[in-house]
Amino acid sequence: MTVAPPRPPQSQDRAAAVRQDGLVPPPLKKRRSPLWARLTVVLGTLLMLGSAAGLVGSKMVIASATGAITTDDLIGDSKKSSAGKGGDPLKGPIDLLLLGVDARKRWAVDDLRADTIIVLHIPASHDQAYLVSIPRDTHMQIPPFARSNYAGGANKANAAFFFGAQNGGGWAGGAQLMAQTIKANTGMSFDGAAIIDFAGFKSVIEALGGVRMCVKQRVKSRHMVWVDGKALFLAEARKTGKPTKPVVHEVGCKNMEGWEALDYSRQRYGLKNGDYDRQDNQRQLIKAMAKKASSSGALTNPLKATQLIKAAGKAFVLDTGGVPVQDFIFGLKGIAANDLVMLRTNKGTFAGNGAGQETITPESMEMFKAVQEDKVGEFIVNHPDVISSEK
Repeated sequence: MTVAPPRPPQSQDRAAAVRQDGLVPPPLKKRRSPLWARLTVVLGTLLMLGSAAGLVGSKMVIASATGAITTDDLIGDSKKSSAGKGGDPLKGPIDLLLLGVDARKRWAVDDLRADTIIVLHIPASHDQAYLVSIPRDTHMQIPPFARSNYAGGANKANAAFFFGAQNGGGWAGGAQLMAQTIKANTGMSFDGAAIIDFAGFKSVIEALGGVRMCVKQRVKSRHMVWVDGKALFLAEARKTGKPTKPVVHEVGCKNMEGWEALDYSRQRYGLKNGDYDRQDNQRQLIKAMAKKASSSGALTNPLKATQLIKAAGKAFVLDTGGVPVQDFIFGLKGIAANDLVMLRTNKGTFAGNGAGQETITPESMEMFKAVQEDKVGEFIVNHPDVISSEK
């Protein structure tokens, strides 16, 4: 399927670059909605509040609602300001590190790996947003980290979160070491970050009344089974001592409950391209939640928005780089609802190193450099196949 390049940032330099390549930017979209309506599952409460920003138009209302948000320093030494890049993120390009963890009750806070690693890039024009996934199994050099007494070494990318969380480092330590690892291996630094407990978003999806998802490949769940008609995690099912049936996600589109959508988006074994297909499914979930939120009345009903805020507020930790959350939201509310573009590292295929880990292809390293230089739009013009299709 051929996918047209996304609308470029509105600047003369950008427009000139596109014309030189013989491509004409598509017309501007007339219908616009807040940033939250496209990234709900990723930034949760922050983006839920974005809807309130568009509705209520009052920073005082937003400020009072953000009291339930857990904030922490998730970037540490990898902030753009400390790296000599950027400045005020609301006046330039914005890069956020988004980390997904599966923090079930039986797991200790320091026994987690970041199974989802996404960079959210918003160009200086603030009229586009890009999601760039970093494969969890990417071979990376993890730098030493004094906070958790980690000496450094080579490992999979997702292990950086684990090593940073040890010895009292906690989630903040895990995120900081992850940010430092990505910076050391790709050059990308960040304005802020969010740690998302995907299990916690079950309540958000339930508050939305489920989401419509399209299963592209039949896949058997590695995490859940049916017991007496109820879906349970394997560990919970074993405790019942009752017969179980596998949870199988069949090809087709349907409205999924919270547990089902999250379970499907977590599967990677049994899929043709493994973790890359899982990344596509997780990005599909982002858009599915956004569409449902846009059509469910949450954008026009402060009560529903508040319910979603409370549900999402329990599912993540946020770092806005020192910018007040309400200012951050208002600074981004002009981004159009359909301006989220999902990009594939390594073109969505496994690039192994022979040891069960991945390497980053030269083309993907160029993409990471384009993020640093705020030239992602130009990169896509010359590499349109990095765009992930929604179908």
